[in-house]
Amino acid sequence: MAVASQLKEYLNHAKVPYTVNTHPVAYTAQERAAVRHVSGKHLAKSVLVTTNRGPVLAVLPAAYLIDWKKLKAVLRAQSVTLAKETEINRVFPDLAVGATPPFGNLYGVAVVIDRSLETSEEIVFPAGSHTESITMRYQNMLSLVKPTIGSFAQSAGDPKPKAKSRTAHQTHPGVRAKSKRKTARKAPVTKRSSRTSDSRPKQHKPRQTHGRSRG
Repeated sequence: MAVASQLKEYLNHAKVPYTVNTHPVAYTAQERAAVRHVSGKHLAKSVLVTTNRGPVLAVLPAAYLIDWKKLKAVLRAQSVTLAKETEINRVFPDLAVGATPPFGNLYGVAVVIDRSLETSEEIVFPAGSHTESITMRYQNMLSLVKPTIGSFAQSAGDPKPKAKSRTAHQTHPGVRAKSKRKTARKAPVTKRSSRTSDSRPKQHKPRQTHGRSRG
């Protein structure tokens, strides 16, 4: 599959310079960056998402992932989810799945581009197939697509926050103080001795015997 005809006609009509490169089959953005020998930060991948307002094409560096919470905020949408393959084929019938160029405007789809791509003087992106890529100036692409620009990408290597685990040594201060108070209340009580210092020994009275008196 060669460069998408609709994309080729559009770029030629706009009279912007671009280069088409043929390379071994690459099904993912990172594979495409590897066969093209370019950084994953300068090769753009396009991800179709569905929102409550309709489909949107999210464009970000190949080495990054979508932060869905941030993307939802950038689009000011109530819901944002990854589009299914059937939806991708319906919206982009002449493009291979996973090889969508950032020109969603040619298909009536709004485009949002992550701000991190602004550092790239040139941008590389799929041309509609797994064996063709296009290289062109980033600013020329912006002038043609007229996308929304925002920050919604995160590095694939960013660690996810871990939930704090509560152990025996990490109890709540209030709980620890309470347990101490309970311990103080349960202090052992010493038994008093039955004999005190001022007690006197008991005196035993002599037993009296009652007998008959002798006369």
